[in-house]
Amino acid sequence: MIGEGTAIGIGVVLSGKTEIGRNCKIGHHTRIEDSTVGNDVEIEQSIVLKSRLGDRSKIGPFAYLRPNSNIGSDAKVGDFVEIKNSTLGNGSKASHLTYIGDSDVGEGVNLGCGVVFVNYDGAEKHRSVVEDGAFIGCNTNLISPVNVGKGAYIAAGTTVTKDVPPGALCIGREKARCIEGWVEKRGILKKKK
Repeated sequence: MIGEGTAIGIGVVLSGKTEIGRNCKIGHHTRIEDSTVGNDVEIEQSIVLKSRLGDRSKIGPFAYLRPNSNIGSDAKVGDFVEIKNSTLGNGSKASHLTYIGDSDVGEGVNLGCGVVFVNYDGAEKHRSVVEDGAFIGCNTNLISPVNVGKGAYIAAGTTVTKDVPPGALCIGREKARCIEGWVEKRGILKKKK
């Protein structure tokens, strides 16, 4: 089913029980299988499998929505973002280079570049929760299972291994220091020809 006013680009593959709402833009070389797409959704060169997309959400380019991804209204899933068995709430953003696996992300959450939900410990999958209004800085690892409270901030470069209370700032990185002459002492410099 394809709603009125929806534009389908070249090379798009629609399969299984797929429903697309009104006034959507499905960009070229997108694949959608067994999924429900709301109204006014834009998808650009991405894969959507057995998932649900809320109204006015923007997906791609090169996003990969694996089964049981539930994307809220007005949400953004940007380039090279992979989501699996997770919820991304209304108005939340994962703009680029992020993996969300087995997690529940609330409304109005910002996930910076390079955020990874580390959901697999080698034996079992674990779920994490990020509550409404949280801000997750770039290059953050959330070691599941953890809960990030409402409105909490995670500083860029942090590895989160325990729950973060609502409204808290979590910083988990070493203070930067420079060791002068280290490269030369180690003999790493390229030899002159």
